[in-house]
Amino acid sequence: MEKQINKRIDIRGEVCPYTLVKAKLRIESIGVGDVLEILLDNPEAVKSIPHAMAGYGHQVVKVEKVSETDWFIQVQKSTED
Repeated sequence: MEKQINKRIDIRGEVCPYTLVKAKLRIESIGVGDVLEILLDNPEAVKSIPHAMAGYGHQVVKVEKVSETDWFIQVQKSTED
């Protein structure tokens, strides 16, 4: 079952650690239970963002490659930061 997306962030063109910083700031701005969708093109961040979000206590809903260069990551906020 698809989760409703509450916020989106496009961080294509960004490099680590800025990708993680921007994703963390955006997830802090949404409510518990809301889903953040992150569009990115940095292969390192595709690994580090889900790992970090899980470490912060959030649920990684989906990591999906959508083109040759782009991925979507969906994260449901599970705790207050």
